[in-house]
Amino acid sequence: MSRLSFQRQVQQLSIMALGAIVTLGGCTTAPTATSEAEPSEAAAPEASLQVVTTFLPMTQFTKAVAGDRAEVVQLLPTNVGPHDFQAKPSDIQAVTNADVLVKNGLEMEFFLDDMIENAENPDLVTIDSSEEIATFVSGGEAGHDDHAEEKAHDDHAEAGHDDHAEEKAHDDHAEAGHDDHAEEKAHDDHAEAGHDDHGEAAAHADEHAHGEFDPHVWLDPKRAIEQVENIRDGLIAADPEGEAEYTANAAEFITELQTLDADITKMLSPFAGQTFVVFHDFAAYFASSYGLEADVLVGLPEENPSPDDVKRVMDTVQAEGLKTIMTEPQAGESSFKAIAQDLSIGVSEFDPLEVGPPEAIEPDYYLATMRQNAENLANGFGASTQSWYPFSAPPLVAVINWWL
Repeated sequence: MSRLSFQRQVQQLSIMALGAIVTLGGCTTAPTATSEAEPSEAAAPEASLQVVTTFLPMTQFTKAVAGDRAEVVQLLPTNVGPHDFQAKPSDIQAVTNADVLVKNGLEMEFFLDDMIENAENPDLVTIDSSEEIATFVSGGEAGHDDHAEEKAHDDHAEAGHDDHAEEKAHDDHAEAGHDDHAEEKAHDDHAEAGHDDHGEAAAHADEHAHGEFDPHVWLDPKRAIEQVENIRDGLIAADPEGEAEYTANAAEFITELQTLDADITKMLSPFAGQTFVVFHDFAAYFASSYGLEADVLVGLPEENPSPDDVKRVMDTVQAEGLKTIMTEPQAGESSFKAIAQDLSIGVSEFDPLEVGPPEAIEPDYYLATMRQNAENLANGFGASTQSWYPFSAPPLVAVINWWL
C-alpha cells in the first residue's frame, strides 16, 4: 500500500469516527431537550391566576383570600392614592395581561373605565368588592336602596350585629323626605345652569368628586367582611378549581376581621355619641359603625381649608365640645396643628389606608392599622379628661379672628 493510499484510509476512518461522535452526541442531546420540555409542560397547569388590584385595602383583602393560589399585583404605587393616580402605558399593559381585576367600586377608581377600554382584554373578570354593601350618600348620611340594606342587616343579624338596622331606618327616613337630596339637586341644578367647568368641579368639589356614594366602606370592619366575601366569590367564579382554598382563606381572614371589630367596639364603646374631626371626608362608615359622629375639615385630601371650612369646624368644636382632631399620615398636618394649638385640644392620627409603605400590601397591615386608629381615637377621647383647658372653654373668638 502506498503512502498516499494509507493517508486516504486514515482520513476516511477519521470522517467515520467524527460522524459516529456527532450521532452519539445527537442521541445524548435529544433526551436532554425532552427533559427540559417536560417541566415546562408540567408547570403550565400550575401557572398562577393573574390578579390586579387597585389600591391598598383591595390588595390586602385580595391577598388574604387568594393566598398562594394567585399572583396579586397592585396597580397603584403604595404611596399614591386613588385621587392622585395617573395611569401609564405599563399600567394599561398590566390590565391587558390580567385575568382578574379587583376594585373598591363606588367611583373611587374613577380612572378605571378608560384603562379597561384601552387594555382591550375581553376575558378580564372585574370584581366590584362594594357590590350590594349598604352605603351613604357622599357628604351625607342616606344610603342607596338596591337591597344592600337588607343584605347587610340580614348578614350581620346572623352574626349578632344590629348596627345596620339603625342605618336602614335612617335611610328609610331619607327616602321618605329628608331634604339632603333636595339640597344636592339644587346644587347640581345650579352647576348645570351657570357653570360649565366640569373638569374643575371633578377635581376640586368635595363630596361630588367621590361620586354619588361615599366609597370608604373598607374603613368599617363589618363592611370589610362583605368586601372579602365579594372578592372570595369573584375569585371562585374566575377560578372554580380554587374554591376550597379561597373559601378557607376568606373564612380565616373574616374571623380576624370579626375579632378586630369586637376589639374596636370594646375600645370605643365608652365614648358612644361623641364626635371627632378628621381632615378629609372618609370616616362616616367607621363612625356610624361604632356609635360615633365624624366631622371633616375638607372634602378631599388635596384641598386646602377655606375660612368657611375652619369656621365650620370651630362651630362644631363649640357646639359638640370636641376634645381631639384626627390628622392623616400625609394630609392635614399643618392645618390641624394650627387649629388644635389655638383651641387647646389634642391632635391624633387616623390612617384611612389609601396610601402606605411597600409592606402595606399585606393583610396584617390592615388589621394593625385599624387597631392603631381605634387606639389613637380612644386615647384622644380619654385625654379629654385631662387638663387641656385652663378655663371653662377654649378661646374661640381669638381663633376665629386669627383664621378669618
